Amino acid sequence: MNRAISYLIALGILLAVLSSTLFVVDQRRFAIVFALGEVKQVISEPGLHFKLPPPFQNVVFLDKRILTLDTPDADRFITAEKKNILVDAFVKWRIVDPRLYFISFGGDERSAQNRMAQIVKASLNEEITKRTVREVISGERGKVMDGIQRKVTEEAKQIGVEIVDVRLKRVDYVDQINDSVFERMKSERARVANELRSTGAAESEKIRADADRQRTVILAEAYRDAERIRGEGDAKATQIYAQAFNQSPEFYKFYRSLEAYRESFKTRSDMLVIDPNSEFFKYFKNPATGSR
Repeated sequence: MNRAISYLIALGILLAVLSSTLFVVDQRRFAIVFALGEVKQVISEPGLHFKLPPPFQNVVFLDKRILTLDTPDADRFITAEKKNILVDAFVKWRIVDPRLYFISFGGDERSAQNRMAQIVKASLNEEITKRTVREVISGERGKVMDGIQRKVTEEAKQIGVEIVDVRLKRVDYVDQINDSVFERMKSERARVANELRSTGAAESEKIRADADRQRTVILAEAYRDAERIRGEGDAKATQIYAQAFNQSPEFYKFYRSLEAYRESFKTRSDMLVIDPNSEFFKYFKNPATGSR
């Protein structure tokens, strides 16, 4: 029984030793094999690998994926016209030289990010101080990012890192400048609005004046046509009256007298103060005269 237990213990120890000599490298990682504190081997290919058991050799794994450096707060920079702006950037990076990276930072990713943040800030400051606010925000934003990436790439090579991309997330004025910019924008918009209002008022007056002119012309033409038609009608009526008078002058006088009587005695209260023997009552005395 004691011998069996001894065998089991020995087997367990052997399995533990063997398991300590095997390690698996994931496709997303680098493996650095250390022998007595010195870098012995860098493994980048995934698979099962062997090493000596501790303390003779040990393994440190590093991420080979693209990582992101994104600072939580925007940094303040001064442009060529001595204006303060806030710039928020992010960097995409990855480890390309695990040995140099480990020597530089001891495998501490936080230390690597702090170092790259310093490099990016220095590059941003160098690029922004050469340009105006307008150029940084819109005009030459692409050139700014390209220049930063070139400078950061050169610095990053010295620590075993490759810079994949550099982007400016936000470029903004500081609060004091924002207030002045907003006021300037407000006054500019107010000026444009006043110009549009004055232009609209001028156009309105122009349209109204043209409409009044057309109205006056139309009324004048209508009055002219009405007077012409009325004159033609009066001329025709006069011609008809003249023809009727020429055909029967006595009947025409009789008819006109009847119209005069009708207009003079419309109501019972009408009264005329006139000589009964006057010509006006001619057909009252002798109506048969007008029938001839």
